[in-house]
Amino acid sequence: MNASTYISIDPNIRFGKPCIKGTRIAVSDILQWLASGMSEEEILVDFPQLKTEHIRAALAFAADRETTIKLVAA
Repeated sequence: MNASTYISIDPNIRFGKPCIKGTRIAVSDILQWLASGMSEEEILVDFPQLKTEHIRAALAFAADRETTIKLVAA
């Protein structure tokens, strides 16, 4: 999955946080909902503008970002 198909970063929307294209829903919002125990189905009911592929894109974006973080020794 290419997360950039569904995710954009615009400094004028949510202070440049990565968001689902066409919405103000940030990747971090989706991750926090999942971490708090919400199911995909609950998220989709609460936010009908989202689709399953948006949730998958948020997870893929976070996973990709995690792999590119570099540790810098102090």
